[in-house]
Amino acid sequence: MERVKNFLNTSADLKKTVAETLSAEIFEAAQQIKNRLEIGGKLLLMGNGGSAGDAQHIAAELIGRFKKERKAMPALALTVDTSSLTALGNDYGFETIFERQVEALADKNDAIIGISTSGNSENVVRAINKANSMGAFTIGLLGNDGGKLKDAVNLPVVIPSNDTARIQEVHITIGHIICEILEEDY
Repeated sequence: MERVKNFLNTSADLKKTVAETLSAEIFEAAQQIKNRLEIGGKLLLMGNGGSAGDAQHIAAELIGRFKKERKAMPALALTVDTSSLTALGNDYGFETIFERQVEALADKNDAIIGISTSGNSENVVRAINKANSMGAFTIGLLGNDGGKLKDAVNLPVVIPSNDTARIQEVHITIGHIICEILEEDY
């Protein structure tokens, strides 16, 4: 039982730290996404493993509903099209699976979220670089020291931890906060 309490307290402590140090960045991310949606843009999200699940979760909350009935918001997780993912991985290499989708689906009015606990996922880095070259607004939900993505995105949100599980817990909390702000303000 003590181990469980320690895990929960460690998670809670990290969220408290994020509340004190990254609230402005989280609010800015929500505002940038809202601004893009208001001009006809959409939100694209990507990540690997658990971060892929987070991308899908956030997109589903916006397309469906988070807490209240409202108009659907255009959001797309680039992790869900297995035919594209496997074709791109096979034909061009795994590092291109998000970059090619960004090239095909994104434009300058969009917001793009790259989720990476290390900040160094090459397929996310390449996609963010492509999105930047197209003029989209890029956000990184990152961990550790932010890795390569910290300097690549327009707005890095770097969780100050090297514990992947705790970083992912904070990432999905941030996703929920963004969804709630968008639902209240969009």
